[in-house]
Amino acid sequence: MMPKAPILLMAPFALFAHDLMPVPAKLQPAAGRLRIDRNFAFVQLNGYREPRLEAAAARLVEHVARKTGIPMAPGIGVHAPAPPLVVYCDHSSAPVQTAQEDESYRLTVTPVGARLDAPNPLGVLRGMETFLQLVDLDAAGFGVPAVTIEDHPRFPWRGLMLDVARHWMPLADVKRTLDGMAAVKLNVFHWHLSENQGFRIESKRFPKLQEMGSDGQYYTQDQVREAIAYARDRGIRVIPEFDMPGHTTAWFVGYPELASAPGPYQIERQWGIFDPAMDPTREETYQFLDAFIGEMAALFPDEYFHIGGDEVNGKQWDANPRIRKFMRAHGIKGNEDLQAYFTRRVQGIVEKHGKKMIGWDEILSKDMPHNILVQSWRGPKALADAARQGVSGILSNGYYLDLGYSAAHHYAVDPLGDGAADLSADEKQRVLGGEACMWSEFVTPELLDARVWPRMAAIAERFWSPQNVTDVADMYRRLGAVSRDLEWLGLTHVSEYEKMLARLAGGGQVAPVRTLAEVVEPVKDYAREEAHPYDAFAPLNRLIDAARADSETVRRFAALVDRMGAEDLPRIREWLTLWRDNHARLPPVMANSALLAEDAEISKNLSAIAEAGLQALDRLQSTQPRDAAWIAEKRALLDRAKQPKAELLLSVEPPIRKLIEAAR
Repeated sequence: MMPKAPILLMAPFALFAHDLMPVPAKLQPAAGRLRIDRNFAFVQLNGYREPRLEAAAARLVEHVARKTGIPMAPGIGVHAPAPPLVVYCDHSSAPVQTAQEDESYRLTVTPVGARLDAPNPLGVLRGMETFLQLVDLDAAGFGVPAVTIEDHPRFPWRGLMLDVARHWMPLADVKRTLDGMAAVKLNVFHWHLSENQGFRIESKRFPKLQEMGSDGQYYTQDQVREAIAYARDRGIRVIPEFDMPGHTTAWFVGYPELASAPGPYQIERQWGIFDPAMDPTREETYQFLDAFIGEMAALFPDEYFHIGGDEVNGKQWDANPRIRKFMRAHGIKGNEDLQAYFTRRVQGIVEKHGKKMIGWDEILSKDMPHNILVQSWRGPKALADAARQGVSGILSNGYYLDLGYSAAHHYAVDPLGDGAADLSADEKQRVLGGEACMWSEFVTPELLDARVWPRMAAIAERFWSPQNVTDVADMYRRLGAVSRDLEWLGLTHVSEYEKMLARLAGGGQVAPVRTLAEVVEPVKDYAREEAHPYDAFAPLNRLIDAARADSETVRRFAALVDRMGAEDLPRIREWLTLWRDNHARLPPVMANSALLAEDAEISKNLSAIAEAGLQALDRLQSTQPRDAAWIAEKRALLDRAKQPKAELLLSVEPPIRKLIEAAR
């Protein structure tokens, strides 16, 4: 692997403003540009070749053609004169991709051609994504700036967990997610396949799992193989998760004998932590799991197998006299120890079938073998504790996309930050990276892309790029470019947003709906579940569902308020006037939209605080005396306006508050 180095911009091109995400380990700009035209259809492959590389080259040509709008004939032009891109691959990668593989590459672009060198196909795939991101438009046409890049990932484990059990995600949505992952150099797709609300995969050995536990929404084994092959073509590993001993109600619909309390059971339709749990005291439980894990281990080639292991409340265990008797007979002091007993038994089964066990924090106990992997949802301290015990881990705490936080919030979280920063060098090697999580209580296929992208790209940069790449403003600048690229690849986070706004408008004017949507954001953490009783059939078609966790409009307005130079004041006034007057434009739309009726109050609050902001601006631009009563009145208004309404927050309230405070 290439030696690690910080990002390097060499003079005289130190102001070279690239749009790459993740930022490469080393980048040296040069003079000139490589022109992109229809001849780019001829990409030359040298050295080691395999069908995956040929498919990747054809895909690159297709994506460049889509991004530029220039027709390009597909195919690999080995004999074409002066091919614009030459790719050299030294040798094959492992038959089954692992976390230990080299993903480095070197990309050199000159005005007369480009060359991509990599040790193996994984490096080629990563380098091709970098080349695609570099394609841009200037006054002379489409091209790629001359540059030399030497790149490799900071962490070997860079993942996204997708929950397809609470809300079902068809195979097409999975593939589109894999396309987005490949674009930002993620390499692990964690497929959360079972939950209280659904069992989403075909088992030939135990068919009642999917027949009775899925509402008919599950992947056949052939579809799973198709997804695994699709992921491998893009350099992505696929790790299945079958949660146990809790989060298992859907298992028990067809096989109630696995549970710790008698059935019958039904698929859960609401969200939360439920009582049903597997019976860890019956040998029949382990016989069942041995057969099931064996079947799934043969289907999924990756070396890791995820058993979940989180959030068991133990209520069924406490209420079962036979289980309590078993615990006394075996010296098991409490439910935590009982779960540790279960986990050790399951770990033996997983190992028997040639896999390494991965699970959430709760799987770690003092006598667990060190070849397991811990996925930490509790935080860097839990991850560090595992590393000190000699157990490898990955961080997910801080990367929960479903909790509604901004890209900047996730960007600030580092797998080796906080509690892990004090680890020894050897212990830090056990922190393999991280995984973002997309839990799907409030995510349907329509909403999937908008909830994952483009924020996921910022997290991907944290996993790939040097630790000192932390400029939030530059991250957002590049995130906008990557977001556009992702849409060209076929993701729908922008197009579906526009469709949802049109639905909310009900055939009326979309503009006032958009104006409101761009200054609100969903409530954070689990406040939505606490505010309103939801179930699996609740339509997710309200303004809170369309609203983004990260508003470019609010960021731009906040930047104007932060600067507040003379040239910024007219633009600030323009925004505030738009927001003040928008409430008067919404009633005709609301009159014909039951979906918008609940948003009248937050629209009114937006108008009121925008008017307060305009008054503050007037005071700043005049010699009016500072009025303490006026300030107190506006602070009270802002305090009321920042309270959630219809499960939404006015994200523009903080910069307006700053403007009002400046008027003191």
